[in-house]
Amino acid sequence: MSDFAFEAIIFDMDGVITKTALVHARAWKKTFDEYLQKREKEHGEPFREFTHDDDYLPFVDGKPRYKGVQSFLESRGIELPFGSPADTGEKETVCGLGNRKNELFREVLEEDGVERYEPMIKFIEEVKSRGVKVGVASSSKNCELILEKAEAIDLFETRVDGVVSEDLGLEGKPEPDIFVTATRNLGADPARTIVVEDATSGVAAGRNGGFGLVLGLARKDNVDALLANGADIVMKDLSYMKIDWLERWFQRKPQHLLSRWDEIDRLTKVQLWEFRDDVPIYLNPYYLRPGRDMFEKEKTVFFLDYDGTLTPIVDRPEDAVISGRMKDTVERLAKKFRVSIVSGRFREDVEKLLGIKDLLYACSHGFDIRGEGLTMMHPKAKEVIPVVDNAIDRLEKKLGHIEGVLIEKKKFSVAVHYRLVDEDKYLDEIKKEVEAIKDENDELRLMSGKKVFELLPNIEWDKGKAIRWILEAIKLDWKDANIIYIGDDVTDEFAFRMIRTRGTGIIVSDEEHVSAADFRLKDPEEVREFFEQAIKDI
Repeated sequence: MSDFAFEAIIFDMDGVITKTALVHARAWKKTFDEYLQKREKEHGEPFREFTHDDDYLPFVDGKPRYKGVQSFLESRGIELPFGSPADTGEKETVCGLGNRKNELFREVLEEDGVERYEPMIKFIEEVKSRGVKVGVASSSKNCELILEKAEAIDLFETRVDGVVSEDLGLEGKPEPDIFVTATRNLGADPARTIVVEDATSGVAAGRNGGFGLVLGLARKDNVDALLANGADIVMKDLSYMKIDWLERWFQRKPQHLLSRWDEIDRLTKVQLWEFRDDVPIYLNPYYLRPGRDMFEKEKTVFFLDYDGTLTPIVDRPEDAVISGRMKDTVERLAKKFRVSIVSGRFREDVEKLLGIKDLLYACSHGFDIRGEGLTMMHPKAKEVIPVVDNAIDRLEKKLGHIEGVLIEKKKFSVAVHYRLVDEDKYLDEIKKEVEAIKDENDELRLMSGKKVFELLPNIEWDKGKAIRWILEAIKLDWKDANIIYIGDDVTDEFAFRMIRTRGTGIIVSDEEHVSAADFRLKDPEEVREFFEQAIKDI
């Protein structure tokens, strides 16, 4: 077991563990310069050499090989057929050029070997000795060979590289697949895992995966680019990487938002000195923005949970009816800003309870999205509906005799509420049953919330990923909008981590506790007051 609040660290390889960047850059330059000179000779196109700063860093660095080829060729207005991974290096296709680069890379690697970053090796050895799990995630198909040449392969408990990605059909960066897969292989949770990356596509992948901390390494004097793409913090010198202040990152508690609203321009979302200890690191500037900045941009989008956010938590789910005062405030808010509801509830239930038309509803933890011309029902979740139905039948038979237990049937999940149950007498029995169902069905995962257990599809999908899907569907870039998410439960932490550095997360809680949110409001009435401030400030 780890001694810390975080369980695991997933490291990129190139530029983080090994000094392969120059080897890669030389191989890419030779590949593309050869090809561009060929085009000059055959097509009369003026030759413009491939350079490190203008071409390698923005178009190739950190991406899977074939995607890197495509990206660079597009930047030069060159169209080539994709071809096949079996194409030889002489074939004039995307795959052919990618394979030519690989040939040149392996030649250099075999001849010269590769150096490793010794401070990082020492850090990995230290965290392992203290129970932290470590893995490596790389786009490179040469990852195993490089680590062997660097005598570092035995350091890692899992390796997800270009070969594994191809076998499993994983998406490359900036999609988070390789980092999430490595984390799951370690039996860890992304929320309690650190991603260490030196490429912009890599830190974006870490942010998109909802990881607990995305740490950028500015090997290439790219501090600003790493921060802009989702790094929480950026370092230039690995010798300053200290375990204890990494731990403190995971112990942060959001500030109360309204108690000092008149002074909000002087507040910061993260108290830097709580974890910095004068370490020369760069904190994402979003954390230092004053609160009222959240309303500055023209495109402000509110994503709101329902239970515990727009209504108080009640004993019975069907009793969570929004007050007339809150409904009026939300309706006025929606006239000034785009407002979407993100809930674990069945969509039709939320629409009925809220009673506000023309909003976008992302329900069943984002598996079911509808509104504003959008419709999406997660295809993989549909396949799990029969398994959920069987779980409902079993829960009703096994737990139906318990006084106060409420089994909430949803399309994609089932929730077992025990708020009205004698916990001393029955909680162990309830927990044992839902855990047994989860253990017997690989298609299901178990989440615990406020006096509730919920069984839902075991799919890498959650409220945070639903928000990302919505923004892409409405063609709204993170950089062009202010995203504000308000929620009260553990399921909302997925959204807080997804929007962190990109927007503002606000947790609704009457007491301080650790959260990935930026701010805290005490209860739904304070949420309503915050809405009034937003309406007033615009």
